[in-house]
Amino acid sequence: MANEYAHPEMLVSTDWVQAHLNDPQVRLVEVDVDTTAYDQGHIPGAVAFNWQTQLQDNIRRDVPSKETFESLMSEAGICDTHKVVLYGDNNNWFAAYALWLFKIFGHADVVLMNGGRKKWLAENRETTLEPAQYARTNYLAQAPDWSLRSYYPMVLENLGKSEAALVDVRSPQEFTGEILAPPGLLETAQRGGHIPGAANIPWASAVNEDGTFKSYEELKSLYEGKGITPDKQITAYCRIGERSSHTWFVLKYLLGYHGVRNYDGSWTEWGSVVGAPIERDAPTQLHGGTSLAPCPS
Repeated sequence: MANEYAHPEMLVSTDWVQAHLNDPQVRLVEVDVDTTAYDQGHIPGAVAFNWQTQLQDNIRRDVPSKETFESLMSEAGICDTHKVVLYGDNNNWFAAYALWLFKIFGHADVVLMNGGRKKWLAENRETTLEPAQYARTNYLAQAPDWSLRSYYPMVLENLGKSEAALVDVRSPQEFTGEILAPPGLLETAQRGGHIPGAANIPWASAVNEDGTFKSYEELKSLYEGKGITPDKQITAYCRIGERSSHTWFVLKYLLGYHGVRNYDGSWTEWGSVVGAPIERDAPTQLHGGTSLAPCPS
């Protein structure tokens, strides 16, 4: 149940959203992995952000600047005083990334719709093909809170420290270096594997079949069972920082961990840095019957 969570106010239900569709104090925002999903039908009144073109600096491979974020919000008709409700496909994968950005820029009231697009559609709730349009606002962001973010030098410096822990939220195949990225996703690293000492807890293991988050006790058991405990400084990472923002949300707001950071450089950066320490499964050994050729004397 949501009331078990450390910060239950960070989630709203589909029932809550249904009851607030015409609330002028609320703005709904859809952020999907599939950037065409919004055009196939969305919650009435929701605007859409494209994670590929609007929620990152595509030239600098970075989060958007404060000025860019303010412009995006203003064009979408969002005020810094609005309650922003984020939702999306694939268990709120990119909706959680958007929430991380909102929190970096100090938005006071931003939440996830528990269950995301999947639950809304499964309940046969109303959708529309009409894009929402609002009058332009003058959104004012706060100074960026970089305490929510990890950088390569910070992660490197904390390797092996007992007070720090890393959670790799990618698939087991990515963790072992068998593949560099999920099928169809193009931004990859030069090498496969994982950061030394990281625990592999795939991000989607935190959600139920209907897309809602698992209970507090289930989540506590999941992470603490792999050494991700609240007494440590936790850094979550994935491939480009989106799946790990989902885990960041779970640890920070549902379990109430302090000092949780999202390493958005993630494996794309780490696996491409010259000399970065990398772990993989043990290499395949040669077995029996292999003779060695003599070297010339």
